Amino acid sequence: MVATKISPSLTVPESLDRLVDLAYNVWWSWHSEARRLYRDLDPMVWESVNGNPVLVLHRLPPEAFEAAIANPDYMRRYREVVSRFDAQIQSDPRSTWIGRHRPDLAEQQLAYFSAEFGLNSILPIYSGGLGVLAGDHIKEASDLGLPLVAVSLLYRQGYLSQRLDHDGWQQDVTADLEPWAEPTSQVVHDDGTPVIVEVAFDNPDHPLKLAIWKVRVGRVDLYLLDADVEGNPEWTRTVSSRLYGGNVEHRLRQELILGIGGVRALRAVGVDPTYWHANESHAAFHPLERLREEVSAGATFSQACEQIRPKTVFTTHTPVAAGHDVFDRELMDRYFGHFWPQLGISREEFYALGYHENSGEGFNLTALSMRLADFRNGVSEKHGEITREMWADIWPDVPVDEVPVTSITNGVHLQTWMTSPTNRALRRWFPGWRDAQADPAAWDVIREIPDELFWEMHLGSKRRFFDLLRERSRRRWANGGVDAGQVVASGPFLEENVLTLGFARRFATYKRATLLFHDPERLSRILNHPERPVQIIWSGKAHPADEGGKRLIQEIFWRARDPRFGGRIAFAEDYDMRLAGHMVAGVDVWLNNPRAPLEASGTSGMKAAINGVPNLSILDGWWSEAWTPDTHNGWGIEPSELTGEMGDAEEAAMMYDLIEHGVVPAYYERNSSGVPTRYVQMGKESMRTVAPQFSARRMLLDYIYRLYGPAATGH
Repeated sequence: MVATKISPSLTVPESLDRLVDLAYNVWWSWHSEARRLYRDLDPMVWESVNGNPVLVLHRLPPEAFEAAIANPDYMRRYREVVSRFDAQIQSDPRSTWIGRHRPDLAEQQLAYFSAEFGLNSILPIYSGGLGVLAGDHIKEASDLGLPLVAVSLLYRQGYLSQRLDHDGWQQDVTADLEPWAEPTSQVVHDDGTPVIVEVAFDNPDHPLKLAIWKVRVGRVDLYLLDADVEGNPEWTRTVSSRLYGGNVEHRLRQELILGIGGVRALRAVGVDPTYWHANESHAAFHPLERLREEVSAGATFSQACEQIRPKTVFTTHTPVAAGHDVFDRELMDRYFGHFWPQLGISREEFYALGYHENSGEGFNLTALSMRLADFRNGVSEKHGEITREMWADIWPDVPVDEVPVTSITNGVHLQTWMTSPTNRALRRWFPGWRDAQADPAAWDVIREIPDELFWEMHLGSKRRFFDLLRERSRRRWANGGVDAGQVVASGPFLEENVLTLGFARRFATYKRATLLFHDPERLSRILNHPERPVQIIWSGKAHPADEGGKRLIQEIFWRARDPRFGGRIAFAEDYDMRLAGHMVAGVDVWLNNPRAPLEASGTSGMKAAINGVPNLSILDGWWSEAWTPDTHNGWGIEPSELTGEMGDAEEAAMMYDLIEHGVVPAYYERNSSGVPTRYVQMGKESMRTVAPQFSARRMLLDYIYRLYGPAATGH
């Protein structure tokens, strides 16, 4: 038997002891009424710990609890939240959506592997869209009652915190994560000793020991593997310390831990999944471990493949060949030379599993994943087409359009990403929206919201965002170490009544964060229009090894200080889920201008749209499905047929035209009540069309009916 242990223990009055249960289940991250319980205990402490309920409980003095107990309103809300929590988390599984609509899946557990999970900003085990999508995926699984267990790594240094120096260059700042200060608990045996699993690296005689931590995500358990274990050699204790850190060999080690260690961790905690899902090829080694188990039990390798393939789902997110992990044979020989004999196959048979015509002699993890899964998908319709073309050589006798890779377009968890002003408006005009998330017809009610109320909803989100920007800038200044130019570049002097465009995501070069600077003089005229000015806010991080992405950030930083732009450009540093939640709803128009067709899906624009913020985007990824000239939910730009600099110039010119002649008039033309009716109508259509079609609810239902159901039950 295994259990979990919280260390150090918390002391909370008995009448408030359920605050501990709530703090250690990140259900609070998508239930604002739960977060309010901790904030209202002491707002200053809440802000000082960046909204971390666990740290709030650790830091509060006894008198804060006593004051809460003496407050009838607080205790009423406390009982209501606990009751709602218990009703959703501890209720009979038969009462969930799965229990009512897919009882055949109610007893079939799914294992979901991902290298990162974005659940909230306080648990920094994510870098960007992939992790946030995985977080939204398991939150929605909890809401639906889908039996799911998730696996990843405990990155004690997280990903990175971002600081820009006086020259605008990204400084990668890390800080050790203390598990006791997070909503994590260690998995232990009945006697209190840690549960440990082992994974062999290049020396099978001295395997790496891995501890297991657990995060509760509503009904879902997320298990995190941790190499910082006493008895491991010092150099190995940091293998799992940082997300996407280190060199190629370091990456291989992490993926070996995730895949092989992840399977062994589930066995150790008593979980026996029926079917398995790898979110990207970082988890590609997990089918190998399951094959080893089958062969050890007496199956041939061929029989083992027939056993695991029908139970395996694989999702790829990468339309660029360079984005797929490929390891050379010398490295693979060192780490897997002891492994393929356990599969009952030869070295060449093993390497054939990871062969791809574009990878030479290297071992391609996406090719491996494609071969060992019967269910495969891209993350948008266009990405599905690209994926079938990229991997067609695995099925040489199959026409490209019949390659067995489907697509399920990504979606976002509505409760996580709708701001408080949006929620208040929906509670009034669409109280049943949570149950109707994937029903497009039900969302027609959005059209009935009065324009004045919808506009006030948006202004409420905008005020919250600008307040956060100013507070972050104030703190940077107060903490010292920055010059005035750095503070100005962070946006404290931007004006709330000015049309504000937003761009925030991972700073990969293909996303072209600086495309709007292609014609600086024209951009300056747009921004500094005397009657209808425009301002732009950027945010996002570059991978530590991505020099090109860092140069894009630096260019924006210096443009923000360029007097030609009149202080109407800003870069908000250290982009995380908290800033993202305010920004997607607080700007007036969301920008996205990747070099097509390199955006597999994208999700940031979805988060803006569900808050009534229109998109202005290149027709790539999800936006090519969401926008047509007839939808009136934003602005779409057809990708140029030209390439390179000429294509960039043409698309930049189209963006300038749309901003000047579409966005600006829609925003600044007001009725007698001061409401920009054309802009508001577009915001309504944005929410009405995007929320049901691109929700995590619709996404999960697609997985359930098209992939999970067949994988779990065979039909």
